Amino acid sequence: MTDRMTKEQRSKTMRAIRAQSKLENLFSKALWNRGLRFRKNVRNLRGTPDISIQKYKVVIFVDSRFWHGCPIHFKRPKSNQEFWDAKISRNRERDKEVDAHYIEKGWHVLRIWEHEIRRNVDETVDSALEFVQAAMREYRKPD
Repeated sequence: MTDRMTKEQRSKTMRAIRAQSKLENLFSKALWNRGLRFRKNVRNLRGTPDISIQKYKVVIFVDSRFWHGCPIHFKRPKSNQEFWDAKISRNRERDKEVDAHYIEKGWHVLRIWEHEIRRNVDETVDSALEFVQAAMREYRKPD
């Protein structure tokens, strides 16, 4: 099937999509219900982290198995493989660049795979809370 839009129109349409996954919302609501206060999808932070706590320099990304190329669950599309290989490869590179950016600036970066939330939300939330609490302790530590 051919696309009815020009490449520029399709690009503009795709860029405008700002959907959040149901799993991302499930995870963030569980964190919020456990008392953690944060901002979601802060666009002026590099990589637009799914969850950020700027005071404690914490960013959390929820990575999907497809777009971020999960080493366990990624299924390579059968059509247009050259395009998708390049796309997923670049997404992985960008993830590393974003992580390096935050680490260089002294931030704490946590990446959570979508399958971790699917497998056990409570365990993933517990793990994320421990991560944030460790960052908070480091922030409060006298120099």
